[in-house]
Amino acid sequence: MTAPTASGTAAGPAPDVLRWRDADRAALRRLLAEFGLRIEQCAPDAGIPGSYWGDEEAGLVGAVVHVRADTPVHSILHESCHYICMDPRRRASLHTDAGGGYEEENAVCYLQILLADHVDGFGRERCMADMDAWGYSFRLGSTRAWFERDAEDAVEWLAARGLGEVGVVNEVG
Repeated sequence: MTAPTASGTAAGPAPDVLRWRDADRAALRRLLAEFGLRIEQCAPDAGIPGSYWGDEEAGLVGAVVHVRADTPVHSILHESCHYICMDPRRRASLHTDAGGGYEEENAVCYLQILLADHVDGFGRERCMADMDAWGYSFRLGSTRAWFERDAEDAVEWLAARGLGEVGVVNEVG
């Protein structure tokens, strides 16, 4: 997986993805609270604290996910999954850069897709489509192809930490 491209820049308008303003915000707040996270909404056009990518991308400072009305839901889940995948030592100093290596990044992407099913009106199908529209890049050419046929390493990484599909995800919601 490679990093998503910047959105809404000189390359063109922002893709049509589900945004915080249009999402089931209560469901997202409940879901993330299960993992000790809370969401703080910023004023329109304000900079988002802790945003690694800038623009409308979600930010992460400690156990707080910072969003704006235009923040994509997939970005909120992605940053939240970084937190979920971290050990307590990394969480203690978390500000903007979640860190982690290649295997963790894949696990984060996989987990965000699983958690998408716990947000009414989003779900894994829309999450994967939004990830593709945003510019996530996987070796097999699409998020779905990666998720269905090439994500064994992510599944193993999550399972080794008790975060597999049967573990954390089934305990939520």
